[in-house]
Amino acid sequence: MLQHLSLRRSAAILAMMLALPAAAVMLKTDPAKSNVAAVFKQMNVPVEAKFKKFTAQIDFDAAKPEASKASIEIDTTSLDLGDPEYNKEVQKKEWFNTAQYPKATFVSSTLKPGAAGKFDVAGRLTIKGKTADVSFPLTVKKEGNAQVFEGSLPIKRLTYNIGEGEWKDTSMVADEVLIKFRVVASQ
Repeated sequence: MLQHLSLRRSAAILAMMLALPAAAVMLKTDPAKSNVAAVFKQMNVPVEAKFKKFTAQIDFDAAKPEASKASIEIDTTSLDLGDPEYNKEVQKKEWFNTAQYPKATFVSSTLKPGAAGKFDVAGRLTIKGKTADVSFPLTVKKEGNAQVFEGSLPIKRLTYNIGEGEWKDTSMVADEVLIKFRVVASQ
């Protein structure tokens, strides 16, 4: 009798598990193959700066992309403009104010299939204590056993108070910034 109840309970648990929808899978980011950069113009000359430290938590379900979630945390103190003096300058209050705001974050709210095999991502971006709703196209592709997430997010730096005081002048540093990323992750 006890064996019969145990077998029935196991069968019921298995049936419930099979009835549950497939869950998104938490992926582990490969920092050596991933990158995040900010591209902008200074005195009309393109500049690309890389963030050397960031973390990404990605729950991705290719079969049900709308169930997928992502959050990215970028260490703003790790921005590398290729010169130690410039790197110190952008940490100051007028720029990223890294003493008070050492991290920038993005948290997705929706991921939907879009045009040409891409996905449309929407979420909230927080930089320097300012949060705004953003959206951008995302490409997801397989590379060996990994998933590769690539995209570009255009923002306006002044929306986030990046460049205060005399640096609000967009003739020196353009307001338009393109955040480019390539995140490689696997199970």
